[in-house]
Amino acid sequence: MVTHPFHPLFGQRLEVLCVCRFATGRVYVCDGGGRNVALDERATDRGPEPADRPLTLEVLVGLVAVVAALRGSGEGS
Repeated sequence: MVTHPFHPLFGQRLEVLCVCRFATGRVYVCDGGGRNVALDERATDRGPEPADRPLTLEVLVGLVAVVAALRGSGEGS
């Protein structure tokens, strides 16, 4: 199923014709109703689950704080 919200085939189930593996991940070549469509795995229900929270400035600031705390805890060991 196409799960990427901005894809024109969003919500549709397509027949997978073949799977191509690349260093960056898998691409599914599907029957898109008379033409083949290549879908990155992340745009399908076969990809990883979406994040619980969007990547925002606040999330990044929190990540920086965690990394800084981890670096600080390793000093003096």
